[in-house]
Amino acid sequence: MFFRKKKYIKLEPKETREIKKELWQKCPECGKLIYEGKLKENFKICPYCGNHFRFKTNEWLSLLIDNKFEEYDANLISGDPLDFKAVKSYTEKIKEEIKSTGLKEALTYGLAKINTFDVILSILDSSFIMGSMGSVVGEKFVRGCEKAIEKKIPFISICGGGGGARMYEGMFSLMQMVKTSQVVGKLKENNILYISILTDPTMGGIAASFAFLGDIIIAEPKALIGFAGPRVIEQTIKQKLPHGFQKSEFLYKHGMIDEIISRDKLKEKIIKILSIFYQ
Repeated sequence: MFFRKKKYIKLEPKETREIKKELWQKCPECGKLIYEGKLKENFKICPYCGNHFRFKTNEWLSLLIDNKFEEYDANLISGDPLDFKAVKSYTEKIKEEIKSTGLKEALTYGLAKINTFDVILSILDSSFIMGSMGSVVGEKFVRGCEKAIEKKIPFISICGGGGGARMYEGMFSLMQMVKTSQVVGKLKENNILYISILTDPTMGGIAASFAFLGDIIIAEPKALIGFAGPRVIEQTIKQKLPHGFQKSEFLYKHGMIDEIISRDKLKEKIIKILSIFYQ
């Protein structure tokens, strides 16, 4: 009996493409993976469930303005009035945030052109200490309103602050709620249109002051908006909150905001509003 000698062929491993994690984003709402490039093309809106990922300052500028943005007070940086120290000092925290975000503070404002309209645009970015309201945030907002009054042009505020008052500054931070609310009163006295755009999240002292004082209040879909967080409220009142409580849709239903606009249609809506008030 003869046996044929078997030949073993060494198979080369198939070429595999390394999938980099940074090229994919997982939607926190529906859990599906989205290619980063596709997400950016879609204004950072999930193509499966419509969830709006958080936008940063430079992304808002790219979305809204038309080749003109003159930033004011770009180098205004928070001091450390309390000489705050915990795991790290407030000064160290500020330096880290500047390095990681490329921003000097959570709020950026300046003269912008949207279509044919000159406006003062204020952007509060939640990536910088959660968009919390410190003394520089309040000061920049006030200066932005005063510029709008001086130039007699609309004031548009994009709110993305979930940090409330900035604990590092104590009472100095809380004072900004009064300060920003008062200057909005000046806008109204001078008949300056104030459009407030609420994004996810708009919470704490931001929501309790200038965010809800706009002549027209627009919110992005499914944005978390309110003062204290839902879990804090439930623990306080010992009751289960209604489904979707503190989401844009709930607030719209109860008359707290004027309209919910998807990000891809926001610029068009702003231009329409401006054309009505400033023909």
